[in-house]
Amino acid sequence: MRVLVTGAYGFVGNAVVRQLAEAGHDVVAMTHRPAGSPLPSAPVVNTVHADLLQPKELVAAVRDVNAVVHLAALTRVRESFERPDDYEAVNRGGTEALLNACATEHARTGHALRFVQASTAAVYGVPDRQPIDEQTPPRPNSPYGTTKLAAEEAVIRKATTGALAAVVLRAFNICGAVAGVGDSDLSRIVPKAIAVAAGQASHVGINGDGSVVRDFVHVDDLARAYVLALDACELGGHAVYNVGATGASVSNIVAATERVTGRSVPVIHHPPKQEPPTVLADTALIRRELHWKPERSSLDEIIADAWSALPIH
Repeated sequence: MRVLVTGAYGFVGNAVVRQLAEAGHDVVAMTHRPAGSPLPSAPVVNTVHADLLQPKELVAAVRDVNAVVHLAALTRVRESFERPDDYEAVNRGGTEALLNACATEHARTGHALRFVQASTAAVYGVPDRQPIDEQTPPRPNSPYGTTKLAAEEAVIRKATTGALAAVVLRAFNICGAVAGVGDSDLSRIVPKAIAVAAGQASHVGINGDGSVVRDFVHVDDLARAYVLALDACELGGHAVYNVGATGASVSNIVAATERVTGRSVPVIHHPPKQEPPTVLADTALIRRELHWKPERSSLDEIIADAWSALPIH
């Protein structure tokens, strides 16, 4: 298939583009960076310059594609409280504009597009029952989660019209690296621990005793889920899947980082916060229906890949 990937040059986009190309798809990488800007290397033949906030550009971007993988979004939970209007405009509004462009293309050609939407465990908020399955009622507790849930709902509404065949992937904590591209967001525990080991940050801050457990998935395992989801899209239908892999505490991650890198990772303990002791994904549905399973999401491999992606150790 000819597949448009939004956010193609980001951390997740890099891995998804590579997996799609390896599966034989013709990838069109969408970026909002101006034409002529330096772009990271990736196995992409075609690049289209378009912005989610410019509907006419999106109509041109989706022309003659068979499918869309929509990764582009604002993704920082804490930042979303400071910039709620921006998150609303990009995550909800940008997704709706992209869906309208897909509907225009459907009307032009008569062919429905396949559409895989990147979503997040943040849509669940803090459920009482663990692990979290896809039947858990969404109760987002951040503007980020709220806008990503709104994007999901827009995708599902459009799928019911017959213009799309859609799958939504709710990823938990994405980490690791592919082809030297890792996560640079130091507000996340794995990149922060790696940066401390490399001497690029002074310490890891831990709330309480570091025993809270979260679910982590290697970005390459997540990328493989996108390839499988693309194949699984059914006309007029939609499906939602969790993508997670390995439960680990902050203390586990610090210890694994020290073990894998051979470097010390100093920590500073802060007073505990009110937060759930455990947030884990139930991935039975994607394992059963898409035959997906994690292959690179052991904690040591996640840390080793993230470490190797740092330009300077």
